Amino acid sequence: MIYGLFFGDSITYGEYDGVFGGWVDILKRYALQQFHEGKNELILFNLGIGGETTEGLLKRMPYELAARNSAEGNIIFIAYGANDLAKKGGVHMVNPDQFRSNINEAVHHAKQYAHDIYLVNILPVSQKIDGIESAAGKLRTNEEILVYNQILKDTASERSLHYVDFYTAVLEDKEILLSDDGVHPNEKGYGIMAETAIPIIEKYL
Repeated sequence: MIYGLFFGDSITYGEYDGVFGGWVDILKRYALQQFHEGKNELILFNLGIGGETTEGLLKRMPYELAARNSAEGNIIFIAYGANDLAKKGGVHMVNPDQFRSNINEAVHHAKQYAHDIYLVNILPVSQKIDGIESAAGKLRTNEEILVYNQILKDTASERSLHYVDFYTAVLEDKEILLSDDGVHPNEKGYGIMAETAIPIIEKYL
């Protein structure tokens, strides 16, 4: 059986989706259903942690990878940036240069366990919170999301990785696909993300 490891923050974890549990959980159920219908077994691990940046990822990634390593192969998704680019007190939680460096280090760890690595880009935020500090003291802008997404896209290209473009999938209808906080998708938004990702996992079923 192949393992799929999904590293990320609360959007990977599926926060704010009380219906489906987020895009990774939708994929999990899909893979299980396909297995029952006679396809290959693909076990998916949701390793999303709310509020995490790439700094937190690097602390745990080697251990998580070693604990979940399938002899038949692994696919690894790395979905970060929404917290890294947030500003607290006018300072990025992780600035663009450090973000680039951290993503490259994460890829280095992932390459020891998988040939197929997917960098997942960052969703846009709602107009109503663009540039406005949240209750948690975090400030995000759509302008900076483009900067961090470009880093992810460039890294994917330089390191021959796959690039998952959720940003474009939700951009046009973001005001109805994001939850009230303007950052996390609602169940409709997570559904669109899952639809975008299902063709990826189908390659391994």
